[in-house]
Formats: sequence, C-alpha cells, structure tokens
Amino acid sequence: MDAETGPAPAGGSAIAALYARDRASHALGITLDEVSAGRAVMRMRVGESMVNGHGTAHGGFLFLLADAAFSYACNSHGPVTVAQAAQVTFLAPAEVGDELVAEAVERTRSGRQGIYDVTVRQVAGRVVAEFRGQSFVIAGRPQAG
Repeated sequence: MDAETGPAPAGGSAIAALYARDRASHALGITLDEVSAGRAVMRMRVGESMVNGHGTAHGGFLFLLADAAFSYACNSHGPVTVAQAAQVTFLAPAEVGDELVAEAVERTRSGRQGIYDVTVRQVAGRVVAEFRGQSFVIAGRPQAG
C-alpha cells in the first residue's frame, strides 16, 4: 500500500498507473475496489465538505464518483478512452458519513464508442443515483505510468 495513493487497484498495470495519476479521486478519498473487462467498482465516503445547502451530498460529487467508475470500466480494455457524453439521475439523498459504492458495467461497444451504466448506492443497498456514460476511444495504447 502506498500512503499517497492507497491500495493498488485490481485490473493490471495500465489501470494501476491510471489510478496512480488520478488526483481527483485521491483528493476525495475515492478508492478503486475492482476492475475487470468492462466493469469497475469504486467507493467514497461522503465528507462534511461534500454537502450542499440542504445538508445532503452535492450532486456534483455523486456525478464525479459515477464518472470515475465509468472511466475505469471503459479504460479496462486497454486503449485510451474518454467520456463523450454522460447523464445522471439522482434518486435519493446521501448524507454525511454515508459510504457510497459505484458499479460501472459495460452495456455495449461498437467501433470506437461504448455505452456504460453506473449505479451509485449506499453500502446498505439503497440506490442514490443512476448514470449512463458514452465513451470514445482516442488512442490505441494506454498511457505509460
């Protein structure tokens, strides 16, 4: 375990290198729990600085967690892949202290494009948000660590 980047993620050296460079996830305490072809699971605890004026998790942080899981799922195949579009539907509030898990699953890939769904839920199981992302492959090989 590296004190700055946390535990090494599953999914190979290219994914580990991508996660090591992911400053946003590290700054927010987002961990990469699992990666396999077309799938990724990430985790985040809602902190005091992540709430809006209503005292619930700001949607931007929920979107970021889902977007991060989407990124690792679509980059799990090797080529450098980025978001082309994404949308989120907020279904339930998350509170300070809630541990959230985002599971991204590939729905389809065709040519250089892909579609991925991400469910963000509390560890207890309550679904907080659903996210759909569209990916686009921009390069043939992953960036070196």
